[in-house]
Amino acid sequence: MADNQQQSKDVTGRSDLLSEEGKNSKTVLCQRCGSKVLCPGMAVFAEKELFLPSMRKKSGLSTTEGSVEGDTLTAHWFVDDMYTFENVGFTKDVGRIKYLICADCEIGPIGWHSLDDKKSFYVALERLTRAA
Repeated sequence: MADNQQQSKDVTGRSDLLSEEGKNSKTVLCQRCGSKVLCPGMAVFAEKELFLPSMRKKSGLSTTEGSVEGDTLTAHWFVDDMYTFENVGFTKDVGRIKYLICADCEIGPIGWHSLDDKKSFYVALERLTRAA
């Protein structure tokens, strides 16, 4: 029950990010370099628990030595077509997943894509920023 209350609080706290249709109302940018990731109105807010490794340069993302540090995040922008993104790159396959990274500075992962579902791309709100 506490989790549901927290998720409801998170969504209402993000009302300034959402249009009436539940899409991103502002441009979504890379936290590090400010590169445009999504234009306004291109992604839908989605709550889905996904594990993303800690952010770092692309060369360090595909290491599988021991346990991977990271975060389980629940607030994401969802798109169903990879061509919706403005500047997003993809890592090599890590199991059945490709991680999304900023195409300009190559920091990530900022998002997640399952190879089992060709029409599901998630970028974590916590790993992005928005235009003022």
